[in-house]
Amino acid sequence: MSVDVTVLYFDGCPSWQTAIERLHAAADRTGVAVQVSTQAVETTEDAERLGFTGSPTILLDGTDPFAQPGEISALACRVYATPDGLAGSPTVDQLADALTRAPI
Repeated sequence: MSVDVTVLYFDGCPSWQTAIERLHAAADRTGVAVQVSTQAVETTEDAERLGFTGSPTILLDGTDPFAQPGEISALACRVYATPDGLAGSPTVDQLADALTRAPI
């Protein structure tokens, strides 16, 4: 199984780098092959067009597995609910779960 991963980010938020590190760890843990690419989001228009709800937005085969109803597009840092509280990136376990649930 292989998953195309796109990490949408903006330069003002460093959490996207942590997300990429955790994605690779999750891929190693699950045995899921990932092709990770990054895309900078620089304007509000780009954010709206891409469905960017904060940095980092992680897309697995084009879908945000962490999307929440009512989220709006914004050039802001995104927070994720984790077992340890709010964080700037999902945990390795959360990403591993998302990778194994990604459509083939």
